[in-house]
Amino acid sequence: MRFPEFRDAGEWEEKRLGDYFTENIRIIEKPPIAYTGLGIRSHGKGTFLKEEQDPLKNSMENLYKVEKNDLIVNITFAWEGAIAIASDCDDGALVSHRFPTYVGDKSDTVVNFFRYIIITKRFFHELFLISPGGAGRNRVMNKKDFLKIKISAPRKPEQQKIAVCLSSLDELIAAHNQKLAALKLHKKGLMQQLFPAEGETVPRLRFPEFRAAGEWEEKDLNTLGELVSGLTYSPGDVCEDGLLVLRSSNVQNGRIVLDDNVFVRSTIKGANPSMANDILICVRNGSKTLIGKNALIPKGLPPCTHGAFMTVFRSKSAHFVIQLFQTESYEKQVAADLGATINSINGNQFKKYTFFVPGPKEQQKIANCLSSLDELIAAQVQKIEALKTHKKALMQQLFPATEEVQG
Repeated sequence: MRFPEFRDAGEWEEKRLGDYFTENIRIIEKPPIAYTGLGIRSHGKGTFLKEEQDPLKNSMENLYKVEKNDLIVNITFAWEGAIAIASDCDDGALVSHRFPTYVGDKSDTVVNFFRYIIITKRFFHELFLISPGGAGRNRVMNKKDFLKIKISAPRKPEQQKIAVCLSSLDELIAAHNQKLAALKLHKKGLMQQLFPAEGETVPRLRFPEFRAAGEWEEKDLNTLGELVSGLTYSPGDVCEDGLLVLRSSNVQNGRIVLDDNVFVRSTIKGANPSMANDILICVRNGSKTLIGKNALIPKGLPPCTHGAFMTVFRSKSAHFVIQLFQTESYEKQVAADLGATINSINGNQFKKYTFFVPGPKEQQKIANCLSSLDELIAAQVQKIEALKTHKKALMQQLFPATEEVQG
């Protein structure tokens, strides 16, 4: 796909990256004790500033001085997307010698076009070819060959048109991300008002009809519902279709997603059916940060169960309990259970978690209020994902594929 005014402009010109960039020779042999560093966000997400201390202790000799719009590469993980055009460093910043940098045309047209060139599939393919080694993170880019990477590019007016188009999409995505952050912040602040603070038995904010309803009652989770254990299965039980097994990867941003699914045969023994309005909870994982994350199972899922590293909390007041599981009180009790080395929550201990809760009618009112916010947040997430998908598809049309040079 090309913009109408460039459809007769001929083929894109293939050059080497070295025709656009040269190696940075701004080397600082003895960096200051304290300096501003620059890090790279993976997969085209740009750069960020960081404060570094004691460079000698951290083997940070022979640093590169980076200026805005330099091209920075992490030679160890470049093929995974750790490559970016430097930003946020108008006064200069320093990067490790493991992050070679390259200097090119600093005009907005060239810089903005290359922000997108370096995240195309074709560019990653070229990176992969110059990154010898084993699988995964064992591959290391050969920086001597980096400037030999083949680049196909149109003339500057078309470069500018492409960059402006994609930049406008990025600005729109950024605006929606800001709206999402505002919604999440609003919900967090509202929850702090709707649930009692530590050491208190009533919230600071109550709906008018419940302001004279008295104190909330402290209860164990055991009195609010029951736990349903997960399924232990072997690789031989896995099949292409059958009973869906919900795992930690199916819980994303507090919602159930079906992007990474595992199925087992429907006749497997020991599977407890997962039901709509069950709360799916990760109770065991190699990553401690995932322990305790949870989501409400929606209606309309195919027949499913949950894996042994998960549990289900089944409650008649599930829409209120799921909000309890988003409170600071819940997070503190999970953290206290994990300790320094444990990466799991014991079911019997989990049922002893305590919370202050109101009567059923006030529970429902709070659940309805916060659920409506959750729906707004979910809709906003979906909108952002749709924009990202649109951008990805647009880039696939605006840039030549690996085997093409025609735009």
